[in-house]
Amino acid sequence: MQIGTHPWEERRVTIQPSAPPAELAAELTVPQPLNLIGNDWVPAASGQVMPVISPIDGAEFAQIADSGPADVDAAIAAARSAFDGGPWSRLTATERGRILMRFAQLIEENAETLARLESRDNGKPIKQARADMVATARYFEFYGGAADKLHGEIIPFLNGYNVELHREAHGVVGAIIPWNYPAQIFGRVVGAALAMGNAVVLKPAEDACLSVLRLSDLAVQAGLPPGALNIVTGRGEVAGRALSEHRGLDFITFTGSPEVGVMIQTAAARNFIPCTLELGGKSPQIVFDDADLDAALPFLVNAIIQNGGQTCSAGSRVLVQRAIFDKVATLLASRFAQISAGEIGDDAVLGPMISARQQQRVAAYIDDAGAPVIAQGKISGDAPSGGFYIAPVVFGPVDPQSRLAQEEVFGPVLSLIPFDDEAEAIRIANGTDYGLVAAIWTRDGGRQQRVAKAMRCGQVYINTYGAGGGVELPFGGIRKSGHGREKGFAALYEFSTMKSIVNHHG
Repeated sequence: MQIGTHPWEERRVTIQPSAPPAELAAELTVPQPLNLIGNDWVPAASGQVMPVISPIDGAEFAQIADSGPADVDAAIAAARSAFDGGPWSRLTATERGRILMRFAQLIEENAETLARLESRDNGKPIKQARADMVATARYFEFYGGAADKLHGEIIPFLNGYNVELHREAHGVVGAIIPWNYPAQIFGRVVGAALAMGNAVVLKPAEDACLSVLRLSDLAVQAGLPPGALNIVTGRGEVAGRALSEHRGLDFITFTGSPEVGVMIQTAAARNFIPCTLELGGKSPQIVFDDADLDAALPFLVNAIIQNGGQTCSAGSRVLVQRAIFDKVATLLASRFAQISAGEIGDDAVLGPMISARQQQRVAAYIDDAGAPVIAQGKISGDAPSGGFYIAPVVFGPVDPQSRLAQEEVFGPVLSLIPFDDEAEAIRIANGTDYGLVAAIWTRDGGRQQRVAKAMRCGQVYINTYGAGGGVELPFGGIRKSGHGREKGFAALYEFSTMKSIVNHHG
């Protein structure tokens, strides 16, 4: 097979009912079950494959390589060769940036194909998938421009000495990314890692990774030398574990559940390498009685509905000052009652859960909520049979110490929690094991600053909510939400190490 060119296969996708919109019923270009190693697309060493199940209708529509330790070994060897003296290591920062910029352009040119592939694979509405591709291209555009902008420093020292601080790549980076935003998280991890000159071995989630395979093919077309980017698909407990425990890594980054994050950090510690972890969240939006509710309401809804609530930074807790609690509850009830999961087409806002397992998990939280239902949406009559749908629901008032208010549901489930004053709002907002994102809705400028500074999390929004924010904004959390920062220039610092050079010139 030709190096760097993935053999794709045209398949006609049929979704029940029998007359869905053309963009979902049309032929999709799906990958064959191959890994990218050294710019060559190769099957798993075992020859094993695994099915790709679409959450839209529960049907198999593609396959991926079911890789194991031998495939991870080969990918890391290719990455090591690229970093240690290979063509990738000899490129200047400017040349690396130009490749990433070409990659961004290819993503833009193929955005519709990528969006349809991710929508089918992940289940998110097509308009959300399109927005994800815009963001993915932006990552590579941003890091392409940033590649030669990270400068060193000169430290004043003793007479007769010159001291320089240099930022250098770690070397071979292992990356394990989740299924909820495959393309976007590929962009934010790979863009920053490659901009610094690292070589990458990436294991995408087996539940949704087809857009990652297509993106990797475009990356090679953009000019990445062999071994700079390697993709190994497969099961987390097999391929993911082999990657995270591999002694050939110099750094590892992981986005996913706190439970797996503990395993990743333990493996990194055993190999004495650094890591970044972007894990779960139980993010609060605090609505004070002077808030502009017309402005706040769309954000309160969208922050839990987007991607089916399967977002680490989902605004899953809405804290409402008691004086306006009933009013906010009524407004949210009106919105939620109109939301249908499973509608097909450009206007859809809520797709399925990623899997039957996740559907059952979210349903269990709903069944055991132990709080009154304020409002519940529905599952659309045109939702394809076999899909993994959950009707969105708002509970309230919810006990802030309850399981529903403390644990990450990862579904379209919103908890309304009343509070009396600023101090109580801060205490409740900070009263979970997580610390990723928070929002504050108030017109009071002093309160905005006081509460923002009191939040124990990585990002705070005032009178808006970004659910992770833009490419430029450092993103990450504390406590059970992980550590380290992605996005912006902060990611370049994470994907590099500092070297001091002390020159005694006399």
